[in-house]
Amino acid sequence: DLATALNDRGQVRYLRVEFAAAVRDFTAAIECQPDFEVPYYNRGLVRYRLGDFDEAMKDFRKVLELNPQFEDAALSLKQAMLDKEEKEKRGY
Repeated sequence: DLATALNDRGQVRYLRVEFAAAVRDFTAAIECQPDFEVPYYNRGLVRYRLGDFDEAMKDFRKVLELNPQFEDAALSLKQAMLDKEEKEKRGY
């Protein structure tokens, strides 16, 4: 379906380090199918990698709201929280 295709294209763009395009694809996939947790997770990963910890945490929390058993999202949320705290301690 369209949401899966957009998510898959976002993955390819993420691997090509085309982060802005990947975020657009993941967001479009979410708009097509708001209860599809995978593009939220993938978008969270991109946002995390860009250092946008607040937005990444929102995405990871949404994943866990949709699927509480999504272990990678729980781990990514914890890591984003730790990294945000560390960033704040260093005054970035």
